[in-house]
Amino acid sequence: MTAEYRAGGTDLMERRASGRSTGPLIDLYDRDLRSIDRTPDGGFRAGAMVTVDTLATDPALTTAYPALALTAGALATPQIRRAATLGGVLLQRTRCRYYRSEHYECLKTGGTGCPARGNPGERAVVLDVGPCVAPHPSSVALALLAYDADAEIEDQQPRKVADLYGDGARDHLLGDGELLTAIVLPPPAEGEKAGYKRAIGRASAEWPLAEAVARLTVGDGVVVRAGVAVGGVAAVPLRLPDVERALVGQPPSQELFARAARLGWTPAFPETAYKIPLTETLIADVLAQAL
Repeated sequence: MTAEYRAGGTDLMERRASGRSTGPLIDLYDRDLRSIDRTPDGGFRAGAMVTVDTLATDPALTTAYPALALTAGALATPQIRRAATLGGVLLQRTRCRYYRSEHYECLKTGGTGCPARGNPGERAVVLDVGPCVAPHPSSVALALLAYDADAEIEDQQPRKVADLYGDGARDHLLGDGELLTAIVLPPPAEGEKAGYKRAIGRASAEWPLAEAVARLTVGDGVVVRAGVAVGGVAAVPLRLPDVERALVGQPPSQELFARAARLGWTPAFPETAYKIPLTETLIADVLAQAL
């Protein structure tokens, strides 16, 4: 049986308790994966064992990548943010109640179907991009998509963070024994502003019904650069290039943000149709927050 890597353990230990992880473990605490370094081009390289709290509070990162800092700072609780790691939150497993229960089998536990399709519930996906209908759980992935960040995999060529995720059949595309070692962010954009918001069912420490992150750079009265991504709506984290194109080159305004945020999606399930206007509102709000 292939061993599973253990970093902060915030997701892994819950899966051990539910019987979804039963094999041997390889602890990563003796690996040098906690450093944050400048890259030759002026960007940053963050090791996979950097904590979520560090992503949210490190002065160099918060200045250079405000969208990442805001997203990381909104996750879970302070205690979890101090334990959870960058690699762990990117590669965590779905929060689907069927996957987490020992009484069901699905595509992600060796079964042949998705039991949630018959009873998706209000937390299911809006866009049906694959066999699984549970939203992807990683908020940090959204921010890294907006920055077009790279992922370093041990003994492999780097790949885009977007390429860690596929068609929704798997939570991530790393194979057994493959180790995510670092994330590499491009050089920061001078004058960049950012926004992040999530819609949740209680005051804090809740998985979002929907979430949105935006980064904006404005110059000479128009949007020069934009990155927008959303979560809670698909089995993979989603960047929204159409929204970004609608923004670039235009004078920023509430009217522009509301117009760019119109998604035109057809909901996969009646139960999740409410997420479309909710996500549109979140996008417009985070753009205004960034401005």
